Amino acid sequence: MSVPSKIYGPSLALMTDLYELTMAYAYWKAGMRKHEATFVLSFRKPPFNGGYTIACGLAYVADYVTHFRFSDSDLSYLETLRGNDDRSLFEPDFISYLRNLSLSCDVDAIPEGTAVFPQEPLVRVRGPIIESQLLESALLNLVNFQSLIATKAARICQAAGDAPVLEFGLRRAQGIDGALAVARAAYVGGCAATSNALAGRLFNIPVKGTHAHSWVMAFDDEEDSFQAYANAQPGNCILLVDTYDTLQGVRNAARVAQRMRKRGHPLIGIRLDSGDLAYLSIESRKILDQAGLEGVKIVASGDLDEYLIESLRQQGAKVDMWGVGTRLVTAHDDPALGGVYKLTAVRKPGGEWEDRIKLSEQIVKTSIPGIHQVRRFRRDGEFVADMIYDERLGAAADRPIVHPADPTRRKRIPSGTSHADLLVPVLRSGKLIYEVPSLEKARAHCREQLGCLHPAIKRLVNPHEYPAGLHCALQERWTQLIMESRGNQP
Repeated sequence: MSVPSKIYGPSLALMTDLYELTMAYAYWKAGMRKHEATFVLSFRKPPFNGGYTIACGLAYVADYVTHFRFSDSDLSYLETLRGNDDRSLFEPDFISYLRNLSLSCDVDAIPEGTAVFPQEPLVRVRGPIIESQLLESALLNLVNFQSLIATKAARICQAAGDAPVLEFGLRRAQGIDGALAVARAAYVGGCAATSNALAGRLFNIPVKGTHAHSWVMAFDDEEDSFQAYANAQPGNCILLVDTYDTLQGVRNAARVAQRMRKRGHPLIGIRLDSGDLAYLSIESRKILDQAGLEGVKIVASGDLDEYLIESLRQQGAKVDMWGVGTRLVTAHDDPALGGVYKLTAVRKPGGEWEDRIKLSEQIVKTSIPGIHQVRRFRRDGEFVADMIYDERLGAAADRPIVHPADPTRRKRIPSGTSHADLLVPVLRSGKLIYEVPSLEKARAHCREQLGCLHPAIKRLVNPHEYPAGLHCALQERWTQLIMESRGNQP
């Protein structure tokens, strides 16, 4: 399994916000280095106004926490930082502390490709408070973006039906790192291949592509350009036909295909990249079929997303394969997942875990205390509900789950319903114990997960809300802490 240590340099410890480091220093100065904390990474609403999110990025997380170290060059840089008083931000003894720091945390996470819902713990970190705090920014970066893209890819692939979706977004992605993460997450979400050759090498993703308009423009005649490309790529030839007149381009491609067939090489397909794709694909199919080229595929590309693909299919578009770029790799209509990393419990040396809560005038931004786990219930091959519970309070089956934002909305799960807990151990005392699945397994897991969701939850517009709620005991504890924190005893 290729992971970030093969892409980046040896140290990513400084991939963090400065305030994580200043808080770590302040904990150290306050004598709290032996205090423990539990943090939970979750999100508040699914992206794209959808009904679900696909968890992704755990392979990056596992690699990051396994290789977490401050290098000498990292520490030399930190020694140069100054505050507004022009004094060093960090004293030498703290720099020495960081030099000797190695993670001893426990990390649990939901496997990649799993369908997840608001307030559920995608990652749970438990251990020394300084270490747990230092992981915040990086974990959010790694999980937020890849989960966003995997979700977008899953929606696009759903809209495409049985037709493969190719990720064509390298040139529009947010930098080299963004392009690689996109290719990986899009493959988990269901895309069949990528145009990104480096992603293909690093992650063993199938690579696909055609040629550009510049190839056609470099020749005096379009048909000559097609023939030259077919001569160079006789076993891998897809011709881009819309450089000039699209339907004439299809006729030119058909003549080249007939000559290729005589030489024992079928034309794989043609690509439409602009114009009225519904009309052009229908007319192109007629031209190809009349030429006896029923096996030639039609690929469509050009600022596509799930909504346009669904519309084109409803219009009867004759498209066998979809190439999706900009709107996938930029998550065009919802560019951030909005995941958060919240402190939920602390423990002083030799003491018991104490719940912590952050208040807000918005219930969705009021953090949920405790040591979270999430239990998924299944009946007749379909997911029926998720229960977020505190491991210390338990998950008694005779209590209902409560909607996180509306305590009047409750659901009781019948006793005996099949279930499984979603968080799995990744690190124990800083040691990796999780065998990261191959990308193919993560992709297959995503497909299986989506198959277990009711179709109404997967609707692209106005989806049904999946019942994911707090176990009644956790909800009661949450309410109690809110009241206590506001100075009102329940």
